[in-house]
Amino acid sequence: MSLPANVQRFEALLYASLMLDAVSVAVQDRTPSAEVTEQMIMTGTLLAGGMILLLLYFVRLAAHHRKNWPRWVLAAALVLSVISLGQIIGAKGLELDSAIEIVSCALTAIGLYFSFSGDAQGWFNA
Repeated sequence: MSLPANVQRFEALLYASLMLDAVSVAVQDRTPSAEVTEQMIMTGTLLAGGMILLLLYFVRLAAHHRKNWPRWVLAAALVLSVISLGQIIGAKGLELDSAIEIVSCALTAIGLYFSFSGDAQGWFNA
């Protein structure tokens, strides 16, 4: 059975968003300071990479294995990302990595919209 068009759009947009997240992690400032050690920077980078891999798996579960719960986890992750992004922009202002994150959040929101609309309805199992 082939994927409905909206599920294909959901998958493509979420993969593009996660690719941008990886780029955002790559361009983050990794300069150690008195408050942030090299070990803390490395741990944060590894955690971000692990989270991206986990979210990739969730997109795959939703799109190809027709699971419903990963869509809700992705939606919750989007809400948390937007809140975090707002705090970061409020503290540091708009930087390259936060600008990339804004685009990533927009792609995720559009992708999730597609997963809940049109021919995607009824595709996902509970």
